[in-house]
Amino acid sequence: MEALKLGGYEDKVQLGTDVAASELYSEKEGIYNLNRFAKTDDGKKKLTTDQLADIYKGYISHFPVISVEDGFDQDDWKGWASFTEKCGDKIQIVGDDLLVTNTTRIQKAIKEKSCNALLLKVNQIGTLTESIEAVRMAKQAGWGVMTSHRSGETEDPFIADLAVGLATGQIKTGAPCRSERLAKYNQLLRIEEELGDKAVYAGKNFRQPCKPY
Repeated sequence: MEALKLGGYEDKVQLGTDVAASELYSEKEGIYNLNRFAKTDDGKKKLTTDQLADIYKGYISHFPVISVEDGFDQDDWKGWASFTEKCGDKIQIVGDDLLVTNTTRIQKAIKEKSCNALLLKVNQIGTLTESIEAVRMAKQAGWGVMTSHRSGETEDPFIADLAVGLATGQIKTGAPCRSERLAKYNQLLRIEEELGDKAVYAGKNFRQPCKPY
């Protein structure tokens, strides 16, 4: 926030986070340990699902946080549903580990109102056909969709084409500090140039850039 203020971008930048909370969760204890990977774990950062949700609510109240990805364990369905019920009208709640781009898990999440956005990873589900179906289901449910790279990506920029072609309105491909990430942003620029006047920037409508299909 200090950097945004110093740079003059306070009214232009909003924040999102990928918590990867499954890494912090102890199924045996049923708690989230924020110090799980610390060299010295004194047990003072062990939180219940509700306590962890309260931390997120504090962030949402005090900072321009508009997207929380994997805020809870991939099988903490009640935690997801509770948080979505309380905060889903304010922010985007993205399922990655929860959904794994799998239509069966997406259908369950839609039914139980566990989240309101899909993280789309093609090589997570394995085929373009299944990926497109996942996006169709998400959009028909009124969800947002974030097209995403994977760790250890190559310089193949295809997901930039996919994000535009499926009108997801969002792409997650990391900071432009390495070539495999920059390749995707460069591809978006090429697509924009090719589309010309037909290119539309979703802007603040990133969650609903077009009608469901």
